[in-house]
Order: sequence, then structure tokens, then C-alpha cells
Amino acid sequence: MKKIEAIIKPFKLEEVKDALSAINIQGMTMLEVKGFGRQKGHTELYRGSEYVVDFIPKIKIELVVAQDMVEQVIKTIEKTAWTGKIGDGKIFVSSIEETMRIRTGERGEIAL
Repeated sequence: MKKIEAIIKPFKLEEVKDALSAINIQGMTMLEVKGFGRQKGHTELYRGSEYVVDFIPKIKIELVVAQDMVEQVIKTIEKTAWTGKIGDGKIFVSSIEETMRIRTGERGEIAL
């Protein structure tokens, strides 16, 4: 099993969620996060005064999938979240040693 974490632009959330649902991903967690990468934030103008926005709003999607779904999920997120502009985001993949469904006690991939 693998955990996939994707940091994407907020306006892409619904499109990515729908695309993942179309490939039978049944569950995910979404968090509203703030951060910056190479773009290092930006400057905005408010009532004639400039101020720096260091942390840019993003969406973090987390999901755990079976090993055989990893490449399909990554490609789906990459294709759907892509705008071609700076700040499109990142995808991280890590191994999951164990999963347990609390309600039933099921363990492993069956608990996904």
C-alpha cells in the first residue's frame, strides 16, 4: 500500500476529485493548507499599500491506495491538476506498513 499526498491549486480540487472518482478511488482526505515553494510568495496591493503574502493557499489531498493503483492515481492527479503555470503543486508517495478499519478490525488492503 502507498500513501499519495498531492498539493494542488484550490480551484482544481473538484476536477481532481471527480477524476479520481472516475478511476474508482473511494476515499480521500482534503486539507486546506498554506505554503510556498520556488515562487516564494508574492506581493499584493491593498488600499494603495503593498504587502507580501509569504504563504500561498493550497489544497492537500491524501489517499492510501493499493500498489497496483499508484501509477494510475499519480497520472490522474498530474493530468487534472496541471495548468502549466508556476505553483501547480507536488505529489509525494510513501509506503504504508499497515491499515486498519476501526469499525470492523479489518487489516491490510481490504481495510481501504
